[in-house]
Amino acid sequence: MNGQPLTEQAPAAALRLGTRRSALAMAQSGMVAREVTRLTGRPVELVEITTYGDTSREALAQIGGTGVFVSVLRDALLEGRIDFAVHSLKDLPTAAPEGLALAAVPEREDARDALVAAEGLTLDELVEKLAGAGRAARIGTGSPRRMAQLNAWARARGAQLETVAIRGNVDTRIGYVTGGELDAVVLATAGLNRLGRGAEISQHLDPELMIPAPGQGALAIECATADADLTAALAALDHAPTRVAVAAERALLATLEAGCSAPVAALATWSPENELQLDGVVGDPDGAALLKMSANGPIVLDETAEQQARALGHALAARLLDAGAATLMGERAR
Repeated sequence: MNGQPLTEQAPAAALRLGTRRSALAMAQSGMVAREVTRLTGRPVELVEITTYGDTSREALAQIGGTGVFVSVLRDALLEGRIDFAVHSLKDLPTAAPEGLALAAVPEREDARDALVAAEGLTLDELVEKLAGAGRAARIGTGSPRRMAQLNAWARARGAQLETVAIRGNVDTRIGYVTGGELDAVVLATAGLNRLGRGAEISQHLDPELMIPAPGQGALAIECATADADLTAALAALDHAPTRVAVAAERALLATLEAGCSAPVAALATWSPENELQLDGVVGDPDGAALLKMSANGPIVLDETAEQQARALGHALAARLLDAGAATLMGERAR
C-alpha cells in the first residue's frame, strides 16, 4: 500500500424510462427496464407521464386516435426529461419524428385479439346461448377495426350481435362483463398476457375471424437520436423478424393514410421459407362491407429487409385503395 486513499467508483446514473401510468404500460415498461439493466448494468427509473389519451373520456375515433398516447412521451424525450420511452407499437403514428430513433422493437407477443366472455364461453357459444334467450350478444370494444370484423362475422352467419363502444383500462373493460353490463369484451391477447391475466381469456380470435391492428403485440423503444451510445445499447433488444413484419403492416397503414383508430387491420407472418405474408383488412364499423386482401414475398433479413417489407405493405394498400378502401374508411386521416 502506498498510503493513497482509496476512491470508490460512483454508481452509474439511472436511466429515465418514460411510460404511461396505466397498469399495462407500467408492466410493459417494467419488462423493458429489467432487460436494459441486464444489458447495461445501469439502474432504470420509471418516469410516469399522463397522456391526453389517458385523461380523455371521448372515443378514440373522436379524438383522432393517432398519437394521443404518444405525443407527450415524445415531447419529454426531445426536452431531455427522460432518456427513452416504451410504447405499444400499435399506438405509434406512422410518420417518423425528427430527432427520435426507434431504437428497438423487441420480439412480438401473441398478436391475436381475445374474447373475455361471461361463463368463459366462445363467441359461437355466447351468440347461440343468447339467441336462445331471445336477445343479441352485447360485445364491448373501443376499436372500429374490431367492430367491423365482429359485425361482418355476425352478418355472414345471420347471428344476433351488438357491438358496444367502450373506453377504459383492462380492469374497467372486464368489469363490464363481470358486472353483467356486457356479455363479452374484446382485448389484445398480448396485454392480458403481460398483466398475468391470460387465464381470463375465453377464446383467442383466430386471424381468419379477426385480423389485429398493425403492430399489435409489439413494443417500440424510442430514444433521442443525439444519444448514440444509448441508441446502440438499446439496439441489443431488437428482434429483426418482428421489426420487419411490423414495418410491412405500418407501411400499409401509412399508404391508406389511416390512423390507429381507423377500421384497418394488418398482420404480417413469416413462413419457414422466410416468406412474409401480409394480410390486410379495411371495413366499415357496421360490417356491411369488408375488404380483405393478402400479399406475400420472400424477404432476406439484411439491411434492405425493412425496405422490402414496406414495399409489400405499400403494394397491398394500393390494391385495397383500388378496390374502394378509402370509401369504407370514411374520412381519411389528414
